Amino acid sequence: MKALLRTEGTHTSFIIADLDPAYSEVVQALEFDEIEAGFAKTYPANTPHLASIFEQFSRCAEEMILQAAGVHPVPWEEALLAFLQRNERQDVSWWLVGSAALAVRGLTIVPHDIDLCVDDASAQTLGVLLGDCLIEPVQDARGWICNWFGRAFLHARIEWVGGVDEHLDEDEVTDYGPIAASRKETITWHGYEIQVPPLDLQLQVSERRSLTSRVEQIKRALL
Repeated sequence: MKALLRTEGTHTSFIIADLDPAYSEVVQALEFDEIEAGFAKTYPANTPHLASIFEQFSRCAEEMILQAAGVHPVPWEEALLAFLQRNERQDVSWWLVGSAALAVRGLTIVPHDIDLCVDDASAQTLGVLLGDCLIEPVQDARGWICNWFGRAFLHARIEWVGGVDEHLDEDEVTDYGPIAASRKETITWHGYEIQVPPLDLQLQVSERRSLTSRVEQIKRALL
């Protein structure tokens, strides 16, 4: 595969070309759209630092895809530790969600990435803190589940949602929405204090997703 940068009018695309068809679904799950030249993500052409972000993307894209496909192991511990070290003495309000929030509790789960929830201001701060490993610019995501979305690659994917929608839990309770945020728990991992969602909410989400093995592990952890 190869990464291409293409600007047309007011938009610039990061394109993954010459992709092995075996990875097409993986790339689409990463929110790349299929186009004639391959798979693309498109941003306003005047986005700050877009050229340097593309350079980082082009270096990391293949490894990102291979990790997402399960071909290469995901060094999630190394990624999380690197993030924690960078974040020391920084004014970033964040908490860990998703499978990594279970893995740091000691459950035998291998996360595909590191998922973070942050407030609106911290979404931008993380874009600066992780500026040298951004593979997408921090984007306005209003109308989705949050106001901002960012993605970096620091040994593994690190993704964050900023300003989660206050109405997110109205249809069904999530493990990263306002209810989970109001019930965050603090655990210690490698000497760092990390805030995570309550286990009972992660159990509910895992049951809805029919993640049988994960459900059984969470139930044991709740005993």
